[in-house]
Amino acid sequence: MSIYLYNSLSGTKEELRTIEPGKVRFYACGPTVYNYFHLGNARMFVVFDTVRRYLEYRGYEVRFVQNFTDVDDRIIQRAQETGQDVREVADYYIDGYFEDADKLGIRRATVHPRVTECIDDIISFIADLIEKKHAYVANGNVYFDTSTFADYGKLSHQSLDEMRAGFRIEVHEEKDDPTDFALWKAAKPNEEYWDSPWGPGRPGWHIECSVMNDKYLGEQIDIHAGGRDLIFPHHENEIAQTEARTGHQFAHYWLHNGTLNINGEKMSKSLGNFIMTRDLLQRRSARTVRFFLLGAHYRHPLNYTEEAMDQSEQALERIDRALRNLSHRESALRSAQEFTALSKGNEGGDDAVREQVEQSRQAFKRAMDDDFNTADGIAAIFDGVRLANTYLTGDRVTATGAGLWLDLLEELLSVLGLEPEEESQELVEADILERIEARNQARRRRDFAEADAIRDELVSHGIVLEDTAQGTRWHKA
Repeated sequence: MSIYLYNSLSGTKEELRTIEPGKVRFYACGPTVYNYFHLGNARMFVVFDTVRRYLEYRGYEVRFVQNFTDVDDRIIQRAQETGQDVREVADYYIDGYFEDADKLGIRRATVHPRVTECIDDIISFIADLIEKKHAYVANGNVYFDTSTFADYGKLSHQSLDEMRAGFRIEVHEEKDDPTDFALWKAAKPNEEYWDSPWGPGRPGWHIECSVMNDKYLGEQIDIHAGGRDLIFPHHENEIAQTEARTGHQFAHYWLHNGTLNINGEKMSKSLGNFIMTRDLLQRRSARTVRFFLLGAHYRHPLNYTEEAMDQSEQALERIDRALRNLSHRESALRSAQEFTALSKGNEGGDDAVREQVEQSRQAFKRAMDDDFNTADGIAAIFDGVRLANTYLTGDRVTATGAGLWLDLLEELLSVLGLEPEEESQELVEADILERIEARNQARRRRDFAEADAIRDELVSHGIVLEDTAQGTRWHKA
């Protein structure tokens, strides 16, 4: 089975063929650290963390780089507003990023480079572009000359004339062409700056990602990812400056996630519907937020509503209940030491379970192999939950069979970063009633060993049973 991914560059799904067999060079744009990240950012971070997880699940060695933009007008503005040093602002929000990302199950990148760690590399990169006549200096600023790169616009599928029509020409514009973009910005009063051959200044936005790719992944990478809003101008400019310098293709595959809407409207500060991830995590579990963000195909728009969040919570509870039931049943059968005898009379039954479990695993892989379709991947997990629940209601259940289903569901949830939280293993009333009914059924068929094992299991959770003429009652110890 091969993995196919939608390449924004070609506009088609393509089979993944990596530069080095078995290895993936993967770059995803990270945050600009002037504030905590919002829910739209969270979608991008969760989506590409999941892509990375799946690639590793399929056996690839992934070198994953995600940057921090710690030089930016907004960071300087925040520092001026708060009276802090620019580095203090950046460090504070980088720590904040990790706090929120860790809660969401977003794994740390192989490397998290900062712009300020790469200034010498950026200056060298720009000098190469000037030497190759792809960039020019104007009053201490350095601009990329888009007219020197014939393929400019190939990612956003626009021509230079179309782009020029959309640019607003500023008064005293010093660029040769409105589509040219800044590689180096001359220092302004009271701003952080570095010395360069063109005078004191700081990097432009687009150059940083090209340099970090080159420094940590090489001149050519397999996958470059980011939000749809980054296609133009950010990623378009990355391609131009990188390929102008190297003379060959930069990223082989470009992945872009869709927009996040709030109650059917684009998320916007002006509309007052801007949701910061940190605030949402005060009201909803991180696992619920992650499940919601993976609930639609990553390229499609996703609409946030409170109802959708409620549905995500309910869906996870359904999954967790199946996990608890499987775990409890496996434990009960093993504790009762009845599974060996049952298995002897049901060797073929366990074989049938193995086959069904593998079919569910392959259904999940088919979904994810098709451009990382997490929506269909989740559907495959729920189909596995349904089959596991059906299996538990049968009369030929073994510890081995229950364990096979349990292992599969935990495996697939881990791929999506949806492993059960610690508290989700606690028994709730619905689980207790299910276990009581399972014990009653065991007693009716005179399987007293299993009935006693279920009682012991409930006792271990602090649940005391009382058998009365009116039925079994329970209370907490």
